[in-house]
Amino acid sequence: MNRSTLRGRPRPAAALLAAAITVTAFCAADAVARSYPFGPRTRAVNDLGNQYVPFHAHLWDLLHGRADGGLLVNWQSGFGSSFLPDLGTYLSSPFALLVALFPRDEIDLAVYVITVLKTACAGAAMAWLLLRLRPGRWWAAGLLGSAYALCGWSLADASYNPMWLDGLVALPLLCLVGEWALCGRRRLLGVLVVALAWIANFYTAYMATLGAGLFLLLRLWLSGLPRRRALAAAGRATATVALGVGLAAPLVTVVYFGTKHAYPGRVTHFAPVATEDVLARLLPTTYGFGSPALFVGTTALLLALALPFHRAAPVRVRAGWSLLVAAVALSMQWTPTHLAWHAFATPNGSPYRQTFVLCALLVIAAWHTLSYGVPARRALAAATALLALAAAAASRSGLVHSYAWPVLLLATAGALGGLLLLRHTEAARSTAPTATRAGSRPGAGGGSEATGSGYAAGEDLAGTGSASTVGTGVVAAGSGSAAGGGPVGGTGVAVSGAGSDPAAGGVPAAGEGSEAIANGHAAARSGSAAGEGPAATGSVPAAGTGAAAGAGGRRRGVLVGLAVVLLVGAQVGEAAATSAAATRLRLNHLDDYAPWGDRQRSQSEAVSEADGWPAYRTDPGREQTVGNDPMVVGGQGAQYYSSLTADVLSRTLTALGDGWTSRGRNLQSLDNAVTDAIFSVGARVHSPPDQHQKWNPRDSTPVTVSRQDVPPLVTVRPAPAPGARTGVSAFGPSPYRNQELLLGTRVYTVPALTVRTADGEQPERAAGDRAGTVIEVPRTKGSGAQGSRGKTAAASRPSIAAQCPAGSEVYLWAPHYSGTARLTDTPARPLTGRFTADAAKIAAMQRLGTAPASGRVRIELSPTRAGTVPDGAVGCLDTARLRTAVQRLEETGADEVTVSDGTVRARLPAGSTGTAVLAAPRIAGWRCAADGAETKPAATYYGLVAVPLDGSATSVTCTFHPPGLRLGAAVGSASLLTLVLLGTLTAVRRRRSAHHPALRTAGTTATRPRERTTSAL
Repeated sequence: MNRSTLRGRPRPAAALLAAAITVTAFCAADAVARSYPFGPRTRAVNDLGNQYVPFHAHLWDLLHGRADGGLLVNWQSGFGSSFLPDLGTYLSSPFALLVALFPRDEIDLAVYVITVLKTACAGAAMAWLLLRLRPGRWWAAGLLGSAYALCGWSLADASYNPMWLDGLVALPLLCLVGEWALCGRRRLLGVLVVALAWIANFYTAYMATLGAGLFLLLRLWLSGLPRRRALAAAGRATATVALGVGLAAPLVTVVYFGTKHAYPGRVTHFAPVATEDVLARLLPTTYGFGSPALFVGTTALLLALALPFHRAAPVRVRAGWSLLVAAVALSMQWTPTHLAWHAFATPNGSPYRQTFVLCALLVIAAWHTLSYGVPARRALAAATALLALAAAAASRSGLVHSYAWPVLLLATAGALGGLLLLRHTEAARSTAPTATRAGSRPGAGGGSEATGSGYAAGEDLAGTGSASTVGTGVVAAGSGSAAGGGPVGGTGVAVSGAGSDPAAGGVPAAGEGSEAIANGHAAARSGSAAGEGPAATGSVPAAGTGAAAGAGGRRRGVLVGLAVVLLVGAQVGEAAATSAAATRLRLNHLDDYAPWGDRQRSQSEAVSEADGWPAYRTDPGREQTVGNDPMVVGGQGAQYYSSLTADVLSRTLTALGDGWTSRGRNLQSLDNAVTDAIFSVGARVHSPPDQHQKWNPRDSTPVTVSRQDVPPLVTVRPAPAPGARTGVSAFGPSPYRNQELLLGTRVYTVPALTVRTADGEQPERAAGDRAGTVIEVPRTKGSGAQGSRGKTAAASRPSIAAQCPAGSEVYLWAPHYSGTARLTDTPARPLTGRFTADAAKIAAMQRLGTAPASGRVRIELSPTRAGTVPDGAVGCLDTARLRTAVQRLEETGADEVTVSDGTVRARLPAGSTGTAVLAAPRIAGWRCAADGAETKPAATYYGLVAVPLDGSATSVTCTFHPPGLRLGAAVGSASLLTLVLLGTLTAVRRRRSAHHPALRTAGTTATRPRERTTSAL
């Protein structure tokens, strides 16, 4: 791309450069860390593997017509979950649709590409915004745009939470919307941008909107507009946001009400981190899960720190941006403002999710520093001293590793070297003779740019003089002082209107007006090259100076090129090192999951062969790979992990003996014959433990499938007694009795237990709300003495003894026990039950095998940590009674069941009375009717969807409407109607103005003086 092209299109060039630097650094970091897809290490940590990849896999199935369910109901997860809130939370970004272009078994690669593209687009958007704020070097805007995209928050937090990256993209776009509102332009586009940002991810869009609001308030103050015009601009911005959020309301309200019906999970309280940890996160290669990732690159940080000392910038600009950065930084550490940033609820996990806003402000402050010329050596020295003080304070933090210091030193050397070279070229240019005749063609590297930004003139009112009009259509350039001091002499000329300030009352030039200025078009009109020095003088060079100027220009070009190499190299190097360090360190303390491979392929094939939906469900298995296995490998099971997991689903499955992690929002598969009958699980996949997880036992057994006769999805149960409770609150403490309550038949024997410690003694009783017996980890015999072979003597194990009917299936329910359990003294091959419990998870009920002919059951425990075994922990299932109950439900159940997205239709035997029960959780939004009667909110049958029957109905129909959808549709329609009316009124006014010239605003506004600007190259 040649330089003349760049002068005419600096914003696209800057955006492309920012995207290129971002992609290069991001991918190089993964290559260095040997992370997927450039190495053997998985990048699917925490929610990336558990939620985002599975949800994108489900979206792939939806887009290709292979999913069970649709936009309203996801029939694959949680026995039927509301999908629209999940869509609005995880998948509503336009980037998510790109998964359709990838093969199904490359879903991990698809999510990785989407992550890279989002990050690159964030850098491009920021680069575009920077050149919209003030003119300057296009490559510098691209460099700082990539600094924003590669900030610590993006690399350390959002890279494995891809939905948050939509907020990273949205923030500079929303700032652009504020700029448009400031000058009263592009109102429709502004509304659409706001709507798209809130649709893509309302959570981070909320934070980005707050950040953009602060940005606009500062811009209004710097513009020096009269109060009435400032209030009008603020009103336009408010209306734009209101209409945009209103257009997004159909999705936002659904997500909002979804959170209201979600399982509460953990309630956390904010505690600010230590100052040294905050300062440490400014440095490269630091990482901490609970601290703000403020890294933006050494170049951007030095420039932001230099702004208060940069005398070429107006005092109001220096004070305004510096104070805003400081205020936002402090707001992150104060509980009331912390809550305001997070919609008044401290999030589970990282409490600094608004950090990207502060990173953006640091980058914008850095741009304002550079756009007024490279800071003088004193300013750079002051910034370097501040950085050194911050590094010294951060050295006390445990987040700083030894390798951070060489990376910081190299990055600082590169940044300072590049900036000093640029400063040298500016000084050399200011002393070189230049040709400034209007329309003349400068030599290579000569000339200076005499353009102003659309609002830059307005924000420099405190430090610039007024422009005087010369002749007709010509204004004198450089009549003010860029630093707020004395005037800068100059006789150069520029086209009238090219430097006008719409925010301050100026009249833009024809066409783009003020945007042409920010793009550097005025420089092309005036014939000046994109220079780096101060305002050009109007003198004509003496004869013989052209060759010298050309040689000087070439030397300056070489130095500028070297400066670019140093700055870009420092940015790419430290960003790649920071990302690689975060990738490696995340694996040390977050759970991780393998990408799609042989295990998922085998599971998917087994599920596909056994699938019979909706005649029955196929559960992908108890030995899960990720928290959302059904969405990854197919099938329809209890497994479900979402921030919106319904409260009724979690409580119902917990009452039935299911286990969960993430404090109730990550439900597991429940391998139990009774619950399989209740939820119509006719096929179940059995896989070995996931060998990717190091704590699992080594097992190479093949994937198998077991089948069983189960009732249909819709069954008929006796009507409950008048006044009887039929909600989740009706469940008692025993999961065995709760299962019988839902089944309608007694099938379990729950015997008395005898629990012994490893020494054969009776253990202590548990205190508090966990009634039961305490199980301690046994100590080795002999106090650790070594045997003849140098091995510690084996310890005895705690045990549970009970009496079960011969031949019954033995189950153990111990939700707060961690370790293994195994039947002893049984002729049949026993199973090893594995239990895991801690503060954030409980263990699911496990089948251990068959009771011997004597009925005496002894369960040997191998605990890994202290836990409890509750009273009534053992259940003995009578399989014959269960078969009888299943046959009865099959005979009285639906003859035919059809399922389509959010609608279930069932044909019942004639004369059915009692209650029709749909084997799906009674989440909010279900409405049902018998035959053609009016639909009513569905009843509940111990947590399941129910429809009362009077004996005359032969069919039932249940439909699902997500709570909040109607309200959101009404708000969205009102916003759309308002937008159409406003657009119509605007069009009518323009037409009347075109036909009646006298109605146009009379008078002209003097063009504001041009500011000192830096080169476009």
